[in-house]
Amino acid sequence: MITPEKLADLSPQRRQAILKRSMEDVSAIFAEMRDICVDISKRGDAVTTEHYTKYKTDISLADLKVTREEIDAAYEALDPQIVEYLRFAAANIEKFHLAQREREMWSIEVAPGILAGRVVRPLDIVGCYIPGRRAAYPSSVLMTVIPAKAAGVETIIACTPPDKGMVANASSLVAADISGCDAIYKMGGPWAVGSMAYGTDTVPKVNKIVGPGNRYVTAAKMAVFGEVDIDSPAGPSEILILADETANPRWLAIDFISQIEHDPDAAGALVTPSPTLAQAVCDEINKALDEVSRREIIDQALANNSAVLIVDSMDDAIEFTNDYAAEHLEVVTEDPISLLPRIKHAGSIFLGPYAPVPAGDYASGTNHVLPTGQCAKMFSGLSLDDFVKKPTYQYLTKAGLDHLKDAVIALAENEGLPVHAQTIRERFE
Repeated sequence: MITPEKLADLSPQRRQAILKRSMEDVSAIFAEMRDICVDISKRGDAVTTEHYTKYKTDISLADLKVTREEIDAAYEALDPQIVEYLRFAAANIEKFHLAQREREMWSIEVAPGILAGRVVRPLDIVGCYIPGRRAAYPSSVLMTVIPAKAAGVETIIACTPPDKGMVANASSLVAADISGCDAIYKMGGPWAVGSMAYGTDTVPKVNKIVGPGNRYVTAAKMAVFGEVDIDSPAGPSEILILADETANPRWLAIDFISQIEHDPDAAGALVTPSPTLAQAVCDEINKALDEVSRREIIDQALANNSAVLIVDSMDDAIEFTNDYAAEHLEVVTEDPISLLPRIKHAGSIFLGPYAPVPAGDYASGTNHVLPTGQCAKMFSGLSLDDFVKKPTYQYLTKAGLDHLKDAVIALAENEGLPVHAQTIRERFE
């Protein structure tokens, strides 16, 4: 059950609990995940095969990589309509991410004889982590592989946890094939992360690891950061709904529940200046609890990290929205687009009554790999930018260097680096 609360009346502890929600704390497991990854760096595939003897006692290295026959069998096992809808979603995701491409090169004349610019270059090889087993999300395959492909990454691999018999989820295999993934490996958790980070005889070393995962995956990714790049740390799903009296309470209630059905640690929040709407949404949430199939999970998420908040004004609602920095933000007001310039922090923003979060989760084209736990204040959702580097360049004539000469020499000597200064002097002696 959930009831409205006035934001101004919250205790500091309650307010902090709502803002903090279930921010991922991996400190208790970090050392263990790091040790597994380090072991992989030393012993390679043996660490992974030892772990997966629990699924196949006579496991071999060949069992770690998905074969073409397995992919073909996955197509046969999957409902043809699901295959078509995966293709439909893939086309929208590709279209949106291709539109993010920047000019490959630009330059400006900083001063006469000084040309400076930047080029865009894709990463060579990227690893995508795909959740599996009890939480198989083929949509996450599309969201990670397709942007990398659109960015021009030469080689894209994926890792997904297998089930008994070293069998991978059929829908994830089909999604990977549709996306253009070059190789798929049946491994999960720190075994997947460590293998991609350090490289083994079976799995190539990647430049970057992206994709959602549980706290063990997050801890492993943090442990290998520096050896490879990673995307933002990801925690349980969350939604914040910013609404006014024009919104449909039933729709908001269902949207609220749709995100907290993921996980007991998921978070749902609604903020509104309308007490009438707040009460109506609570009533609809409580009524809907009798209809849902994942009641135990939803009840825990409601109790742990969720709130329906009443504020005095829309200005107060927007201030709280920016402080909350939600993974998913729905803006359901009379004129949601007019509020967009005032939204500073959110992973992905859904505007209007006909833009529920699942539209972006699956098929609108935007990416659903998003920062959680207030990380939207410093991270963006996955995009083409995650798969490219942007080195700068400069070309100087002698006149251009002469223009900088005195400043560079003086600044280098001021920092105690005389040879830096000498590189300039040499060219004018």
